[in-house]
Amino acid sequence: MPPHRRSDVVLDSVRRLVRIGATANLLNLLQKQHPADLAQVFSELNESERKAAFSVLLERNVRLAMEALAELGAERAAALLADRSAEDIARYLHEIPSDDAAVIIDQLPQELSAAVLALIQAKPGAGAGELLEYAEQTAGRIMNPNVFALGEDLTAGESITALQNARDVEMVFYLYVVDARRHLVGVVSLRRLLLVAPETPLKRIMTTDLISARVDTDQEEVARQVASYNILAIPVVDEENKLVGVITVDDVIDVIKDEATEDVYRLAGVSIDDTVLTPPRESLRRRLPWLLVNLVTAFLAASVVAVFEGSINAVVGLAILMPVVAGMGGNAATQTLTVIVRGIALGQLTWSNSRQTLIKEALVGLGNGAVVGLVAAVGAFALRGDPILGLILGLAMIINMFVAAVAGTLIPLSLRAMKVDPALASSVFITTLTDVFGFLSFLGLGTLFLRFLQRAG
Repeated sequence: MPPHRRSDVVLDSVRRLVRIGATANLLNLLQKQHPADLAQVFSELNESERKAAFSVLLERNVRLAMEALAELGAERAAALLADRSAEDIARYLHEIPSDDAAVIIDQLPQELSAAVLALIQAKPGAGAGELLEYAEQTAGRIMNPNVFALGEDLTAGESITALQNARDVEMVFYLYVVDARRHLVGVVSLRRLLLVAPETPLKRIMTTDLISARVDTDQEEVARQVASYNILAIPVVDEENKLVGVITVDDVIDVIKDEATEDVYRLAGVSIDDTVLTPPRESLRRRLPWLLVNLVTAFLAASVVAVFEGSINAVVGLAILMPVVAGMGGNAATQTLTVIVRGIALGQLTWSNSRQTLIKEALVGLGNGAVVGLVAAVGAFALRGDPILGLILGLAMIINMFVAAVAGTLIPLSLRAMKVDPALASSVFITTLTDVFGFLSFLGLGTLFLRFLQRAG
């Protein structure tokens, strides 16, 4: 059975068993699922069904319930725990890695979060509280502090024995080597460790030229390093180069997914927390502010049109074709903006190659404008039977697509220079510019050639 079909069958079964109150059968079904599959099922249940199914599983299999919760997403996970005592939540969170627990704690109501954090910090070896001391979206916040490390004075045989005696090792593909003060001094692969003679000192086989991240490094930069160097994990060090944690590839995948989702949402002026399952009132609250901002900028474009009211009254064709210029400019700007913002996010676009990128996008804009403008001119002539009107439309299309390409490149670069997220604010400025310049170029040219155009009858 295909995976999606199997998931649908499980979902329907869970809903039916919750509805009829068949607790034993429900528990049996849930315990047969992988945590990731359980998270998918929980995400598609309504709120009451989700709470009922999760409660049944949590009562009998805490570890599986919490592993599924870690896969579900912090906001929904916190909602499922919010009606339980701080003592119970603290006990449950010990079943999952510290980095996952920290994310969930951060989403709990403020008073409950503080109480849970106090209980966790009171227990020795708890790492979730330490992670929450670091800024959001940094390496320190997403790392796992339970990192296995080897002393630099050990031999290969002693290292293997230490590894065999260790518990809950996060990453064994890479074994990090530290000095007596826990400064990170090297790394050795598990394969290398197993292939050398047991009496070989670690200092002889370890690599000292290693890639690491500081606790305050942005998580997106960490993801970029892991992707660029094709590594499965990256060690995290503090300001003194002491090993404090490790970030594994599964965490990096989550970061890449979250950052890509955030960029797409912000380009549309939508909060990253707004999903298909978000209640209507909450979605309205999150989307309305940006729509109001866009409304203000739309009035700016309308004021440009008002300047040419006389020309529009004289030539009806100007009013008919006016949206074509602004609409095509907006589409071209969106294409450029998407490429530029993604290039910034992936580190492909830097200050050193920004000039080359600007020239390239400007040429693309002129090329698109020439081709689309020619087609538009022919279409305008066919629609209105006026060759001058077609010429004006074609020229305006070239101008606006050039402006769209240049603005779509310069605006996100300027916003980044001002420490503003390019994905968040670029679309508002781009829409305004393409509308204003689209109307200005088309209606301005129309006014300039007004005496050559066919007047309204």
